[in-house]
Amino acid sequence: MSGTADRDQPHLEGRAAPARPRRAAVPAERRGPDATHAALAEVAHAQWYRVVATLMRQTGDLQLAEDAAQDAVTDALRQWPIDGLPVNPAAWLTTVGRRRAIDRLRREQRRPDKAELRHRPAAPDRERPGGPEALDDDDPDEIADDQLRLLFLCCHPALGHEAQIALTLRAVAGLPTPAIARAFLVPEATMAQRIVRAKRKIALAGIPFRVPEGDLVAERLQAVLTTIYLIFNEGYASTQGAALLQHELCEEALRLGRVLRRLLPTEGEVAGLLALMCFTHARSATRVDAAGGLVLLEDQDRQRWDRALIDEGEATLAAAPLRAASGPYRLQAEIAAAHTRAASAAATDWSVIASWYRSLLRVTDSPVVALNHAVAVSFADGPEAGLALVDELDGTGRLEGYHLLAATQADLLRRLGRHAEARDAYGRALAAAPSPTERAFLQGRLDGLEPATDQ
Repeated sequence: MSGTADRDQPHLEGRAAPARPRRAAVPAERRGPDATHAALAEVAHAQWYRVVATLMRQTGDLQLAEDAAQDAVTDALRQWPIDGLPVNPAAWLTTVGRRRAIDRLRREQRRPDKAELRHRPAAPDRERPGGPEALDDDDPDEIADDQLRLLFLCCHPALGHEAQIALTLRAVAGLPTPAIARAFLVPEATMAQRIVRAKRKIALAGIPFRVPEGDLVAERLQAVLTTIYLIFNEGYASTQGAALLQHELCEEALRLGRVLRRLLPTEGEVAGLLALMCFTHARSATRVDAAGGLVLLEDQDRQRWDRALIDEGEATLAAAPLRAASGPYRLQAEIAAAHTRAASAAATDWSVIASWYRSLLRVTDSPVVALNHAVAVSFADGPEAGLALVDELDGTGRLEGYHLLAATQADLLRRLGRHAEARDAYGRALAAAPSPTERAFLQGRLDGLEPATDQ
C-alpha cells in the first residue's frame, strides 16, 4: 500500500541534529503568542496518529512510540513559534520522535537493571540487531500501512471494548488521559491504569503489529468499526461531560473514519460508517434549543444542518455501490440519508425508512433496531401498527428497563389519544432516563397531556 508522505524527510544519523527543513510562515493574524501556540498545537495533534504509527513500527513498543511522539510534540511547541511551522510537520515530528526514541533506548541499555525492563517485542518489519541505531529512516510507502496496523492493534479482540476505546483515543487520536477519563466519567488514575494494562497485554502477549489476513480481517475490522462508532456515540449522545469535550470525541471519530476510508476504499462497511457519522453529526447543532432542551428530529431546523457533512456522506455512499449483503453500518447510513434528503419532516418517506430497518433487522436482530423499526412503521402505517410492534417487543423482555422503550410507548399512546396509559408510560421512561436533558423533555411531554381526551 503506497503512503502519502513527502519524500524529502531529513536523514537521522546517530544523535546528530536533523537538517533544518524549509519553514512555512505562520499567518500574521495568528502570530500572537496564544493564537500561535494554539494553531501549532492543532497542527501537531493532527499529525499524532501518523507519527505514533511510524514510531511503533520502528520501535516495536507502543509505550515508547507514544513517549517519543510526546517528546517531539513538546519540542515542536517550543521550537516552532520561534522558527516557524515546517513545510512538512509530520516529517519533522517523526524525525525528532525517532531521535528521542533512540535516546530513551540508549539510556535504558546503560541501566544495570536493563534485563528487568518491560518486554519490548522486535519490530515486525525489520530486526534491530544493531540496537537503537537500527531505527533507520522512514519508508514513505509504509506510512498508510502503519496507520492501519495501529488501528488494528488497538482494537485487537484480546482487549475488551473499554480497553479498545481507551487505547484508540490515546494512541490513535492522541487525546490526553485526563480528557479520556472525563469523557467516560471515571477517575484519571482509573483510566490511566486501563490504558497501561492494555499496552502491557499487547506486549506480554506478543500481539503483532500487522494487518490481519484471511478470515481474521472481517473479525478485526468489525472491532475497529465498533470502536470508532462507540467513540462517536459517546460524543454525540453522552449522558454527561463537558460539551466541548464530547464534540471533540465526535470530531475524532469522524477523523478516524476518514483515515480508515482512505486506507480501505473498497470496504463497504467502512464507507457506511463514515457516511452514517457524517449524516448524524450534520444535525448536531440543532439537537438542542437555546435553553439546552432536546429537539426531536421532526422539529429541527433543517436549514441549519451542515450541508458540507451531508454532501460528504452522500459522496461516500455514491462511491461505494450498495451490495445485496450490505452490513449494518451501510444500512444505517441509508436510513440516515433518507432523513437528510427530506426537505421537511412531513416529506420524509417513512415507508422507505421502514424497509431499510427491516433489512437491518435481518442483519443484526437487535431489539433497539426493532424499536426503531416500530417507530418508522408508526409513521408509515399509523400509530396502532407501531404500537403493536412495540408491545410485542416489550413482551420479549429484551429491552427491560430501557427508557426509550417506555418513551416510545408513551408517544404512540399519546398520538392515539390514550393519555392515561401514556402518562404511566412517561412515568416509567422518566424513572429510567439517564440524562437531565432527556428527563426534562419527557417531563414536558407528560405535563402536556390533556386528561380530557382519555379513552
